[in-house]
Amino acid sequence: MPLKIALAQLNLTVGDLVGNGEKIRATVEQARLAAADLVVFAELCITGYPPEDLLLRQDFIAQTERAVQALIPRIHGITAVMGYPRKQGDDLFNAAIAIRDGSVIACYHKQALPNYGVFDEQRYFKTGKDISLFEINGTRLALTICEDVWRDGIIARNRDAGADIILTLNASPFHAGKMQQREDIICAQVQRAGVPLVYVNQVGGQDELVFDGASFVADQHGAIVFRAAEFEEQLGVVSFDHLTPRPASIAPLYQPVVSEYKALVLGIRDYVGKNGFKGAILGLSGGIDSALVLALAVDALGADQVEAVLMPSRYTADISNTDARLEAEALGVKHHIIPIEPAVNAFIAMLAPLFAGAQHDTTEENIQARCRGVVLMALSNKRGKLLLTTGNKSEMSVGYTTLYGDMAGGFAPLKDVSKQLVYQLAEYRNSLSPVIPQRVIDRPPSAELAPDQKDEDSLPPYVVLDPILALYIEQDWSAADIVARGYPQDAVERAVGLVDRNEYKRRQSPPGIRITPRAFGRDRRYPISSRFRGTSSLTED
Repeated sequence: MPLKIALAQLNLTVGDLVGNGEKIRATVEQARLAAADLVVFAELCITGYPPEDLLLRQDFIAQTERAVQALIPRIHGITAVMGYPRKQGDDLFNAAIAIRDGSVIACYHKQALPNYGVFDEQRYFKTGKDISLFEINGTRLALTICEDVWRDGIIARNRDAGADIILTLNASPFHAGKMQQREDIICAQVQRAGVPLVYVNQVGGQDELVFDGASFVADQHGAIVFRAAEFEEQLGVVSFDHLTPRPASIAPLYQPVVSEYKALVLGIRDYVGKNGFKGAILGLSGGIDSALVLALAVDALGADQVEAVLMPSRYTADISNTDARLEAEALGVKHHIIPIEPAVNAFIAMLAPLFAGAQHDTTEENIQARCRGVVLMALSNKRGKLLLTTGNKSEMSVGYTTLYGDMAGGFAPLKDVSKQLVYQLAEYRNSLSPVIPQRVIDRPPSAELAPDQKDEDSLPPYVVLDPILALYIEQDWSAADIVARGYPQDAVERAVGLVDRNEYKRRQSPPGIRITPRAFGRDRRYPISSRFRGTSSLTED
């Protein structure tokens, strides 16, 4: 018999048990009105994903169970599959249940619990062991959850148990290239097993993570016959005839740079919205990083929700002030000009007796950045708006940032964005509408904390630095291997040494959006107090 399956790609909020439940119930009704026989939701959709250590709280688990039990009797005329943390005795499982006409007709416990990268599921859950099948219109459907279908054998075992269609509930976070990788791996398994698969992924920002959606259906040959849009909520319906899904709409996958831009926009929007801020505020310097953050913030929140502050010092070039104003005007953002010279002079005067006889160095440069941080945090507090920092991953890697200065803030959109990608994102945004002056992109980057200062006075050129950082931070290459790859030894030694020495700074930085396979934070957990140095392999015999 024919079977219509709805894929519910929703943006849910961690811990909002009532709100998530109501959204799920409304979507079930929408799917029923679309004549779907079955609607499938994402992994842990009741709680939102990832709930992290909320799963260790017994009151949270109890309230989650009550939310599920309140939802079950409200589902009629359609079968709904959804995920939640299920307590059984002393054990907690990452579970999926199938509900029909007010009753649970199937329950499954996730078997493959990921414990790498951003995942830490073995901290919370016990491993499931049993296959779970249920039937609709004579079709047998198997329940699986996320990592299950990445592991060899689980799809085939469900097929061998009699499954006609595999359903998989997912919370698969975005990083560059992840969507294609996801489809390639899973579709290859589907092709080998010869059984169609329905893949439902969540969408939305959750702290550092962004979930891209891109839910899909693959036929028994491993060909994609339906794909939901990336970075958007969507309820898609796919019809199956004799176990073969009919071709439906296939949303395109975004190209690199475009997908990263959309992920950053969604991450900002949801971080501001889900945490109850009234908008965003940032310092606008006339440089490329703050220009990009301003564009991202406006695209995420709207110009009326964003404020920019220009804080010139004696070292700020006139062209920087001009370009900052042009950026704010092009995006229609309210902006303010607050010179920091009076505050800097006051601090220098206060410290003069203790600095007597000492040479001028980065201390005085950092005072300027910290004066700006005070101004921005004061406005953030007064306005109830989130302060966005503007530092990028290259700077964060090597400590080319000021604690309590340009690092001060609540969220760091570019924390996982290399300097070279900053330029690519800026060029992409300008291709939509010219909001960043071309000379901002063309000018050599500078912190403007000293006369005629340029980033390359202190760092290797970014075209050299960024690939070194990517190999050392994201792929764990040794310094010796990076040099063997052809990068200059002096540049490698400097870059790696700076990365190793600045872990203490990164630990104090605000959270930021993850767009690479390995971001700072939950992806990369290094000790602050450590005598290991990545450059040691360069001096070994």
